[in-house]
Amino acid sequence: MSHSREGLLAVHAAVLIFGFTALFSKLLSLPALDITFYRSIVAFIVIAIYVAYRKQSFQLANTKDYLMAALLGTLLAIHWVTYFHAMQVSSVAVGVIALYTYPVITVFLEPLFHGEKPHIADIVSSFAVLFGIYLIVPDFSFDNSIALGVAYGVFSALMMSLRNIMQRRYFSAYSAGQALLYQSAMVALVLFAFMDIDQMFDINSVDNKQWALLVLLGIVFTALPHTLFAHGLIHLKAKTASLIACVQVVYAAIFAALILGELISLNVIIGGLIVVSAAMFESLPKKKAAEKKV
Repeated sequence: MSHSREGLLAVHAAVLIFGFTALFSKLLSLPALDITFYRSIVAFIVIAIYVAYRKQSFQLANTKDYLMAALLGTLLAIHWVTYFHAMQVSSVAVGVIALYTYPVITVFLEPLFHGEKPHIADIVSSFAVLFGIYLIVPDFSFDNSIALGVAYGVFSALMMSLRNIMQRRYFSAYSAGQALLYQSAMVALVLFAFMDIDQMFDINSVDNKQWALLVLLGIVFTALPHTLFAHGLIHLKAKTASLIACVQVVYAAIFAALILGELISLNVIIGGLIVVSAAMFESLPKKKAAEKKV
């Protein structure tokens, strides 16, 4: 019982922090690519210290694992950049809701790796998600900021789904700390190619307040919640953690309303409820099916 309570506290704390993380897309006056680059560097340093403290290995088993870590890091880089950009061009609520299409996307991607077919219920939930998105964005024009936010958010969800599936299938032998260590390093390497070198070495290009927020984002809102969530999974079933994670949408929307003054329209609330309900639904049957096979 104590282990279960510890796991619940860890996952709830992680999801609460993740909900606040979304606000940095608005609090920082930097492009999403720059935010992600600096965030990944800070996270890498903190996680490296954590891995050393836990006396975990910094080395991977073989060349194949290094190549997989590079691929996973690239997917994570695209996911982080497009997620933050989705919220910058629209709103925090729209970006987070669009991200939570990933459980349904995962249902249709996993058969490519396992040779299985989606169930009828999965197809029904996918139509529910499409209907939810339609309610949020009745006008699918890229001149519409909400439509643009949803497009980037859904693409970010696609990258997140791919990364999660491939990490579970090909990288599960490593701890969450080891996985995030290599992936955050790869995020920095990938994005370095797109950074303005002159601006990077110009200390005055980012003021002290922005630097403080970037460090806070990397430590408290990246390294910490990922570690807490991984710790919670030790004591909880994956389906339980997935259901709790859906509450991130509520946290993010409330924080954005209280701190940023972003009000949510009725159609976004209704559409968001449909999308999140479908995400919660997909978190259950898939896990149950997996449990029956064990």
